[in-house]
Amino acid sequence: MDISTLLTRHARYRPHHTAVVVGEVRLTWRAYNARVNRAANALLALGIRKGDKVATVLPNCLELLDIYWACAKIGAVAVPMSVLLRGPALATLLRDSDAACVVTSAAYAPTLDLVRADLPPAATGRLVVTGDVPGSLSYDALLDAASECEPPEPRLTSDDPYNIMYSSGTTGLPKGIVLSHGARFAYCTVFAASYRMAPESVVLHAGALVFNGAFLTLMPAFFLGCTYILMPQFDPKALIEAVRREGVTHIKMVPSQIVALLGESDFDERVLPSLEMIGSVGAPLHLEHKQALQRRLPGRLYELYGLTEGFMTILDREDLGRKLGSVGVPPPSMELMILAEDGSEAAPGEVGEICGRGPMLMSGYYKRPDLTAQAVVDGWMHSGDVGYVDEDGFLHLVDRKKDMIISGGINVFPRDIEEVVVQHPAVREAAVFGVPSEKYGETPLAAVVLRAPGAATEEELRAWINARVEAGYQKVSRVVIMEEFPRSAAGKTLKRVMREPYWAGREATI
Repeated sequence: MDISTLLTRHARYRPHHTAVVVGEVRLTWRAYNARVNRAANALLALGIRKGDKVATVLPNCLELLDIYWACAKIGAVAVPMSVLLRGPALATLLRDSDAACVVTSAAYAPTLDLVRADLPPAATGRLVVTGDVPGSLSYDALLDAASECEPPEPRLTSDDPYNIMYSSGTTGLPKGIVLSHGARFAYCTVFAASYRMAPESVVLHAGALVFNGAFLTLMPAFFLGCTYILMPQFDPKALIEAVRREGVTHIKMVPSQIVALLGESDFDERVLPSLEMIGSVGAPLHLEHKQALQRRLPGRLYELYGLTEGFMTILDREDLGRKLGSVGVPPPSMELMILAEDGSEAAPGEVGEICGRGPMLMSGYYKRPDLTAQAVVDGWMHSGDVGYVDEDGFLHLVDRKKDMIISGGINVFPRDIEEVVVQHPAVREAAVFGVPSEKYGETPLAAVVLRAPGAATEEELRAWINARVEAGYQKVSRVVIMEEFPRSAAGKTLKRVMREPYWAGREATI
């Protein structure tokens, strides 16, 4: 199975249904399929063939959607890059991906010019720019010159690669995760069913489209022929207005975006009655925020725990009442196993490494069979995360192995402390990580973002937290107030970046 013919089908059978909305641009399935055909034929005219890598350095825009689907139609491999990448970091990933073409915008063209000499040889003559940039290949001109007829059939199989997603790098150097047409087709069917989507659904996305979490609704929306609304960037007030105006039914967001929306007084079911799903992804949504969301928009939350590498669990909206503290169960066709320290399958309630397998599993890390062999053992993806299943089979996420703090020989899980910190009325967000300690090796530190400047002091918060944590080893040695947390392009909190200054010149015990 592959995703190359989805747009063609909708253009034939529901040509007048609104397909995509990006800013002021609204296109039907017939019109959008014709546009993607022109993009596909333009890539072919540049010499791009099946298996060639087409990299993008684009913000949320119509052209980025074009490239995703044009690549699908001709069997090229889409490689989205974050616009936050600069200099050697960008050049390294473009070389690593063997990019044969790079599509960027006028705003980011100067960034690519600075590393042009370090680009893969095939890409230097295929630097395509949206907008008017003298001396560059114009995306608009290429589309204007191309045919809107269907491109030649690329003869794809389920195993053919569709795209390479570079991990967000929250724990180190990004790796190229290869996802096949078959894996993406599984996204189409599994998430369409899991999120109760239908051809009449209206899906909105306001996060970074280069983040794999975007594909959790992008794939099923284009599979079913829904209306897909892409916002250029996340803005709480603009999102609420768009949901109200367009009758949006499904949204996928990261926790920091949900927290920002909870700060808006009109984010509730009276103003937004059309909303059927608010999907949380990318990081744990703390219990305090789950409960707040349930009060504002009851019965809409779906929480997904998962890896770009291809294993997920979903907490369904119907299970919120009895399993709010869990991250759900694997969707149909996926399996979950908790691996104990001795390599055996853990019993219910026993903490171990979260492993999974199923049809969405990656083909591997690009050009890294060694890393692939470490991550996928006997068909099971090893997550590096720690959790347990309860007696009903629901997964409870404890923490990331790499985030675990070892204090005085005791394993301390930051998430347990974070769940306490976010209950303070002055705290909007919290991130706990280990810092050096002469006595214990390392101790927990709590970084917080306040709801309002000056709402609490660091010492007040430290005393409040330490009076409420369950164990003495969970007490925080310090609280640091920050205006905002450093985040990846996906919106994930980068604890690694916050932790680094404290460990400079020293070796952490984790």
